[in-house]
Amino acid sequence: MAVWKNEDEMFALMRERLYTPVVGDILDQMGYVHQFLPQEIRPMRDDMKLAGKAMTVLMTDVYEAQEKPFGYLTEALDQLEKNEIYIAAGGTRRCAYWGELLTATARVRGAVGAVVNGWHRDTPQILEQNWPVFSCGCYAQDSSVRTQVVQYRCTIEVGQATIRNGDVLFGDVDGVLCIPAGISEKVIMLSLEKAAGEKTVRKAIEDGMSATAAFAKYGIL
Repeated sequence: MAVWKNEDEMFALMRERLYTPVVGDILDQMGYVHQFLPQEIRPMRDDMKLAGKAMTVLMTDVYEAQEKPFGYLTEALDQLEKNEIYIAAGGTRRCAYWGELLTATARVRGAVGAVVNGWHRDTPQILEQNWPVFSCGCYAQDSSVRTQVVQYRCTIEVGQATIRNGDVLFGDVDGVLCIPAGISEKVIMLSLEKAAGEKTVRKAIEDGMSATAAFAKYGIL
């Protein structure tokens, strides 16, 4: 039975008690073995964590000024909802996919983070907003004549992970993973149990138990 009353409490509990390694272990045990996004997608600051629902965005490369600059970027931003995470992929990462004004727009709409399989820019201006952004790093080159949003709330692929709109995203200093929406509550409950179990095992080891004995007793390592 869930230990949270609503979505807000569930995501807050994830940010407070969980970390990506333990959630990834549970997904592996359940047979979902391709849920981590590429390793190079990192938080802009090591203490940033995010937990929320994916609002998926598909990008593509362009090679000149467009009749509709940025494609459907502003439309995608303007329909973000509370507890959603903007996640964008596509194109060949020739420019920044995220910046200061996109952060401000998403933040004031109640979104809880952004993940881009590409670069961000305006680093100081994003960091001063104290809002979690995960990217492959920083690069100032503008997107207006290099990429555009072609679709949103659609299925995307980021590395090995297939992400559908509404799936649960969780990220911290060790990476970002995707939990399919249909199993998200079960995964979160089992992850909370495993996180608590790891604390028990650590204490047993610190009190003198061997790793072999601890694994035999608790089944956690």
